[in-house]
Amino acid sequence: MKLAIASDHAGFALKEKLRDRLTAEGHQVVDFGTNSLESCDYPDFAHPVAHEVSEGRCERGILVCSTGIGMSMAANKVPGVRAAVVLQPDEARLTREHNDANVITLGARYLDEPHAMELVDLFLTTEFSGGRHARRVAKIEE
Repeated sequence: MKLAIASDHAGFALKEKLRDRLTAEGHQVVDFGTNSLESCDYPDFAHPVAHEVSEGRCERGILVCSTGIGMSMAANKVPGVRAAVVLQPDEARLTREHNDANVITLGARYLDEPHAMELVDLFLTTEFSGGRHARRVAKIEE
């Protein structure tokens, strides 16, 4: 799967680990930064990932910041993006099944690498259920 990934400074270490693991698993991962622990602004990294996904150049996006909330807010400003903050496995599964989320946002403050990878794995392997959920998802963009 072709994935877009990015973080701000608070999510940098976790993003690096996720990127390396996903690449080792055979995914094509496009990294939009940041590339250090130096303080930076999360929208500068959320927007490129969101555009890659909304314009179809990447199938899904992964964003990491301190809480996941700021990245989610910024990514959701891009039409066609459905970004969800995920902390629990059930959320990762349901946001794909029910909401057809195409970007996952993670909070590095709350997740260690194994837990974050579990969430990403669920996000990447769970299919959208469609049906009544498709009608609801279609109503998101008006």
